[in-house]
Amino acid sequence: GHDTTASAICWSLYNLARHDHYQEKCRKEVMDLMEGRDVHEINWEDLSSLPFTTMCIRESLRLHSPVQAVTRRYLQDVELPGGHTVPEGAICLVSIYGTHHNPAVWTNPHDFDPLRFDPTNQKGLSSHAFIPFSSGPRNCIGQKFALAECAWSGPDAAQVSSVAGGGTPDSGPPPGKSAASPSLSSALKAACGFRWNL
Repeated sequence: GHDTTASAICWSLYNLARHDHYQEKCRKEVMDLMEGRDVHEINWEDLSSLPFTTMCIRESLRLHSPVQAVTRRYLQDVELPGGHTVPEGAICLVSIYGTHHNPAVWTNPHDFDPLRFDPTNQKGLSSHAFIPFSSGPRNCIGQKFALAECAWSGPDAAQVSSVAGGGTPDSGPPPGKSAASPSLSSALKAACGFRWNL
């Protein structure tokens, strides 16, 4: 899971770099929490005191899920509406991307809006609407650790005055570099990487 967690951290920083007002709110939240302490002294209990930062991480996971789809094998025949049957043993592809970008579930699904994850906005939302770690008994065993790693990166990023993206992920390679050949990967990555100004 290190590649998917690294992807989640990069996309979170990318989204914050593109939305200064959210970045500043996260920075203030971290600085207020760590007042009088070195940012490296953050501990596990502190992470639950970063609600807005957590909302930004969750929105980044929704918008840019490191894993785009998962598969499941049917253990029994399943009757679908319209009289169709999915036979036992069939493999089903669950599109995490499709779920997270479905306008019937998410208003303006391509916009970065961390407030979607404010608890007051979660009422009536299906438990399967947000599935960056899959769901059910076969979900990601490391999801709490991955979320903690993402949250831990926030205070480190907040140490600098701001994070600014060096272009969009698809803006091409840095000057003097050639584009890397595409490669198959289990984690969502920017084609030419990210460039940051810290």
